Parts: sequence; C-alpha cells; structure tokens
Amino acid sequence: MNKDRKQKINEHIQRDPFARFLGANVEILKPGHSRVTLTITNDMVNFYGNTHGGVIFALGDMAFAAASNSHGQTAVALNVGINFLKATNSGDRLIAEATELTASGPIALYDITIKVDQTGELVAKSQDLVYRKKEWFVPIDGSS
Repeated sequence: MNKDRKQKINEHIQRDPFARFLGANVEILKPGHSRVTLTITNDMVNFYGNTHGGVIFALGDMAFAAASNSHGQTAVALNVGINFLKATNSGDRLIAEATELTASGPIALYDITIKVDQTGELVAKSQDLVYRKKEWFVPIDGSS
C-alpha cells in the first residue's frame, strides 16, 4: 500500500466523531490490524463505580471498525459477540486491539481484545464478523 493511500485511510478513520467524543485514540492502524486506547473517566462508570459495559463495547467496536476498514474498503459489522471478563474503574487506561483472522470474499473475521494498559489484564474479548461492501472510500488506484 502506497504511503499516500495509507495516509488517506488513516485520516478517514481518525475523523470518527464518537471516538473523539469519548477521547479514544487510534494509535496503530495497518491493514487488518488496529490498536485504540481510552482512559476511563468518572462519566464512563455505572452505578457500581465500574466502567460501563457500553463503553467497553464501544472501545472494542472502534478497534474493530478501524481494523476492518483499514484496507480502504467500506466495511460494516455483521455480528459482534463480546465477553466481559474483568471490571475496571475511572482512571484505568484501556487498550483495544483488533486483528484480522480470516478474510474470504466479502466476509472477514476479527479477534478483539481489551486490556488494562497498566497491568495487561484481559477486560473483554470478542470475535466480530464484518461485511465488506463493493465500495472503496479510498480507491486502490488512489483516485478519490
């Protein structure tokens, strides 16, 4: 992938308004892989004082979206199944990492892990399925 095309894909993915709203950062983006980080704030906890499951899900979904769209082809989620494994709290920095496992035709499977940055403990894990549409938001030939 040429540098200019890679930059256009990165710029497109970095424009995610919901990620900006939450304060999430796409730190790594390469074909079939992404890493997104988020520091949990007091506004992101539930009535028990733990990180709200919706925030954890959203972080994993952002990593999934970034990785699955990292080829410049429009990709949309077909299925997401998540397992919550550990509670986290305000102040914790979480890292979501998405990796493409298989891609066959328009369907691709991704593995997503969400960990606590400070300890490496696994917070949540999901396997997500994506459908790649027959459209490119950054065409292969570089035209827009």
